[in-house]
Amino acid sequence: MQFSSAALLRAASVGSTVFFARAFAGRTTPRAVPSLSAAVPSLSGARAAIGRRVFVAPSSSSSILAMAASGSSASAVEEEKSRSAATTAAATTSATGEGKDDPNPLLSDWSSEPYHLPPFRLIEPSHFRPAFDVAMERHMSDLKSIVESNDDDDDSPPTFESVIAAHDRAGSLLSKISSVFGNYCSSLNTDEMKAVQSEMSPVLSRHGSAAVTLPGLFERIDAVYRNRNDSGLDDEQIRLVERVHLDFTRQGADFTDERKEEYAEIEAELAALQTSFMQNVMTDEETWCMTLGEEDLVGCPDSLIEASKSAAEDRRKKKKTTTTGGEGEEDAAYVITLSRSLVEPFLTFSSRRDLRETAWEAWTKRGELHPERDNLAIAAKILKLRKRQANLHGCATFSEYQCKDTMAGTPERVMELLEDVWVRAKEAADREREALEKFVEEESGDELEGGIRPWDWRYYAERVRVARYSFDESALKPYLSLDAVSNAVMSVSNKLFGLTYVKRDDVEGYHPDVNVYEVTEKSEDGGSDKLRAVFLTDNYARPYKSSGAWMSEFRSQTRNLPDGADGMESIPVVVNNNNFAKAADSTLLSFDDAKTLFHECGHGHHGMLSDATYSRLSSTSVLRDFVELPSQLLERWFDADAPEVLKEHARHYETNEPVPDELLAKLKNARSFNQGFDTIEYTACALLDMAIHSLDDYGDDDFDISAFEERELERLGMPQGIVMRHRPAHFAHLFASQYYASCYYVYLWAEVLDADAFGAFEEAPGGIFDPEVASMARRYIYGAGNTEAPDELFRKFRGRDPDVRFMLEKKGLA
Repeated sequence: MQFSSAALLRAASVGSTVFFARAFAGRTTPRAVPSLSAAVPSLSGARAAIGRRVFVAPSSSSSILAMAASGSSASAVEEEKSRSAATTAAATTSATGEGKDDPNPLLSDWSSEPYHLPPFRLIEPSHFRPAFDVAMERHMSDLKSIVESNDDDDDSPPTFESVIAAHDRAGSLLSKISSVFGNYCSSLNTDEMKAVQSEMSPVLSRHGSAAVTLPGLFERIDAVYRNRNDSGLDDEQIRLVERVHLDFTRQGADFTDERKEEYAEIEAELAALQTSFMQNVMTDEETWCMTLGEEDLVGCPDSLIEASKSAAEDRRKKKKTTTTGGEGEEDAAYVITLSRSLVEPFLTFSSRRDLRETAWEAWTKRGELHPERDNLAIAAKILKLRKRQANLHGCATFSEYQCKDTMAGTPERVMELLEDVWVRAKEAADREREALEKFVEEESGDELEGGIRPWDWRYYAERVRVARYSFDESALKPYLSLDAVSNAVMSVSNKLFGLTYVKRDDVEGYHPDVNVYEVTEKSEDGGSDKLRAVFLTDNYARPYKSSGAWMSEFRSQTRNLPDGADGMESIPVVVNNNNFAKAADSTLLSFDDAKTLFHECGHGHHGMLSDATYSRLSSTSVLRDFVELPSQLLERWFDADAPEVLKEHARHYETNEPVPDELLAKLKNARSFNQGFDTIEYTACALLDMAIHSLDDYGDDDFDISAFEERELERLGMPQGIVMRHRPAHFAHLFASQYYASCYYVYLWAEVLDADAFGAFEEAPGGIFDPEVASMARRYIYGAGNTEAPDELFRKFRGRDPDVRFMLEKKGLA
């Protein structure tokens, strides 16, 4: 895809929260993934963290469980229990304000909150550790109950209901708290939250390991698995049994005790390293900025100048309350930060080559801007640990291990697709560079020492676009206000799936920028509308928020609730995060930003339209190379090739005039220009990801990732003037979580699927809103989750296997 456009998913590792981040609209160039720094432990099933793992962490109780699971002596466990009791009591008193009638809001009853949302206004970082202590203890209690259940007959084999369905419900409190923690670590990651995150990550990892290796649990799961085809189960139940069994075996549940202990140590160390990696990137992004005067912004459109001014104001506000920030920020009228919504437009429009180089150098060296934040050393340690994990599973390399649970199946199939596209993209990129060089030589009057460099490409590509196609990106932005594009995606949602959005200004989110919507649809019986989901949007960049764009959930859809549970607990609560530069008046989006918003809403629909019985199979808990299909597919409704939506909703933010047909025609004509650059930027990352995870030996000394990067790009023949979109030191998809590691290719894989899937709408009698095709898309793409194998779901939707031709034609590479 995480994988195109955007994405983060859930799936194959036992337990985690999911975040989705987007790649470039229709260009398979993933925009930043929201850094997921760790994985929230095994809850009621497997939920991998897309794009960004958030490690919550350790409770003292989890360390006790880990000791017990690994065979530690009874005296050692008792000693840890005593120490734990004192620690927990002190932490709980501190966090709950004992004696002040101030209970921990994470442990309180949320049913009095609208839609049973978390009580955001009451939550503080200090509440998380004591809440996790309680939640992990309850989770283990749920799992022990499964082990001890006898189905009313000591001689009868374990059943689906007593083991698998019960496991799917287990850890509901831990799941609730983990979802809040994960979202806070991504969207409100203050220094206090970072401290909690760093402390907790290895502990929560150990809790996850203890949950998988609890004596007797896997044996009962395995017994149900072996009898799954002879127990009268329906297809969805069989699928759940198989997925849960696979989750456990991929986490080493069938290892010897010695190997289980080693695996748990590896997981804990990875959790800590991945958290540190992401926090280092975030710190670089939060602290670096380039201060500017008005004279330094020559060539920049008004929207960028206003965003730069707003960023300077935000930095001054932050400087008043923290010691972080760049030198001279307090006096700067304008700043360019390392937020993508600022740095990329600056690289595109600024005529100051020296300043473009400064911004580009910092942007591409995130994660290595300060010697105390050496992400390359961290990544080298991560690679060695992952290889050992793979070896424990009988795989020679980590890429072999990762690809086993994907649609692709093997690294070789992945490489076939990547290498085919790479050859075509290099040819296109070479033609594009020649066009840039010709423009510089014949029309610009500029003299470029060293020729077209990486900090020049976007700038001259935009000038060639204007000269060749008369298309000026800045002329389109006034028609793409955030309000207009938001209305567009909700209109598309209504026309395709019958969803209606009502903004609830009376319901509080976790930050003033957050909007809350009630999402309803018509009842089947024609009665009053029924609640389908709760949808939160958090669209603006700000301090303490990860860069990029992603989707996550505070609650996932399920029908597998405990007896007596309130039906509201089955309603999904979905949140979309973006990082648009906030303007004082109307926030105007680039076309790519607008596609990003559609992309994340595609992930949002994957959560909101989920129609699974069991939590483990619901929403985005699908295979990695399928998760980006729903997100990338929805992007296609905001495209010059299908201008119906643009014509209706792209309206000037001041005059309300519709976007001129002439401007849309220019957009369409210019669409394929620079596709070679975009595809190279992305595909180089995916190829390096596969190459570095396919090594079977990283040496005894420190592995030199920079040297490997240089050798690999030279082997590939990286076109001059282009660099990888994500260099290793800030490649959060790979090193802030395990989800996209050796799987960054999924954006491109999903682009094959989405281009073909949209063809079904284009071929339909009713066009891009054909009700029959929309109904099938809802059923097989957005609603089915992991209830069936993804290749089978695609065949049911399209009537055949996917055809790569649609993707190549879309990218102009056919």
